[in-house]
Amino acid sequence: MKLKELMRGVEVLHLNGSEDTEITEIVYDSRKVSKGCLFVCIKGFKVDGHVYLDGAIEAGAAAILVEDLPEAEKDAAIIQVPDTRKAMAVMSANFFGNPAEKLTVVGLTGTKGKTTTTHMMKAMLEDAGHKVGMIGTLGAYVGSEKLPTKNTTPESHELHRLFAQMVEAGCSYVVMEVSSQAFKLDRVYGITFDYGLFLNISHDHIGAGEHADFAEYFGCKKEIFKNSKMTIINGDDALVAEAAGAVKNVVTVSCKKEADYYASSMQNTWTDGMLGVEFTVAGKADFTARLSMPGIYNVANALSAIAFAKEAGIPESAIISGLARTFVKGRTQVMKETAHFATFIIDYAHNELSTESLLTTLQEYKPKRLICLFGGGGNRDRMRRVDMGRVAAKYADLIVLTMDNPRDEEVEHINQDIIEGINVHQGKYETIIDREEAIKHLIEISQPGDIVALLGKGHEEYQEIKGVKYHFSEEEVIKKYAPLRESHV
Repeated sequence: MKLKELMRGVEVLHLNGSEDTEITEIVYDSRKVSKGCLFVCIKGFKVDGHVYLDGAIEAGAAAILVEDLPEAEKDAAIIQVPDTRKAMAVMSANFFGNPAEKLTVVGLTGTKGKTTTTHMMKAMLEDAGHKVGMIGTLGAYVGSEKLPTKNTTPESHELHRLFAQMVEAGCSYVVMEVSSQAFKLDRVYGITFDYGLFLNISHDHIGAGEHADFAEYFGCKKEIFKNSKMTIINGDDALVAEAAGAVKNVVTVSCKKEADYYASSMQNTWTDGMLGVEFTVAGKADFTARLSMPGIYNVANALSAIAFAKEAGIPESAIISGLARTFVKGRTQVMKETAHFATFIIDYAHNELSTESLLTTLQEYKPKRLICLFGGGGNRDRMRRVDMGRVAAKYADLIVLTMDNPRDEEVEHINQDIIEGINVHQGKYETIIDREEAIKHLIEISQPGDIVALLGKGHEEYQEIKGVKYHFSEEEVIKKYAPLRESHV
């Protein structure tokens, strides 16, 4: 593509070189510079990309995008812009043929619930006959094909590349998690969301390399209002509701009061080994929905997904079936494939708060015994382990200590820290270092009415020991030792 085609819509302060220069690729990592590429100089948290300008030209870059002009002329076209991140976003869209304009783009922001809600919406859209792209914490999906990503919301160039792949594959929708960093670093600059969802806001992601304070964090999240044709908000979150006060074309959801879409008659369900929630949707809809994941708190996520689907014209039958089959790998994932008489759950909880949230949620189902298995991450704050042990002993009837990702530490030392916390509540525990053997043991000893929660690994499929990652999947282990339902044999 010629440079002048790439620069459409970009505010150019100065161009030194020919706008007919042919560009083969856009690159912002100096290690990936190739002959004929455009190299983007980005001022990062630690390194200023301008220091790699001469090296990029030596490696064959045909053009350089800068904020600061070099003092001497260079053997490459130099394009000066006010902000290279914003310019890269526009140029990347141009390079890939503006693929976002060929998709219905749905963006979700919020401190919690983004991953679960995107999965719900993807299932609803698929059940309505659409091929769907999805981008978020667990990677990117083009239909059922999974593609690895480095960030919850990739850099603008990767993002538009993914959009182009989705268009090529026949996707009509893309649902994506939009992190506060994505707004702050202009990864989604120039993208208009057909539907924007603001789920909630709480104090998080504040510190070095993230946000200076809560005001900045919240300010980045509020960008969703400016860039969406329609915004769906959680009316139960006072800050979000207040921020949306002057915004046009807002749809509200609530679990506590009347709204455009609101829930009533919420109740936990535990049927045939499956933990879930059932509730009635009222307002601009009237039907009963069921989730195949535990936790009343998931109703708020479901309402946001329902509001989007209804506003997008998705049939209620697809909404209901999509919700019923939604699960998120490693997030309160109920192992529905097993015919075992106990209910097994895989979850990523690996600190005090997430462990307490999960175990209190599972207690609401009144199991005969609540059993949890976990270890602790090596090379991490030891008090995280102590606190996790303390809260687990407070809520669980039995704890099985095992290996997580010990990294460079000895598992026995890690577990001693956890035991220190367990002893605060005189909790009952066993120790089985080999995680596969520990899961096998729980399959053998668990009884009808028990809930067994495997904590810490979640969607991970490895164990990191002394610098080496070994394949390990809790799903595979459970399926290896527990009897399977006939449909999964």
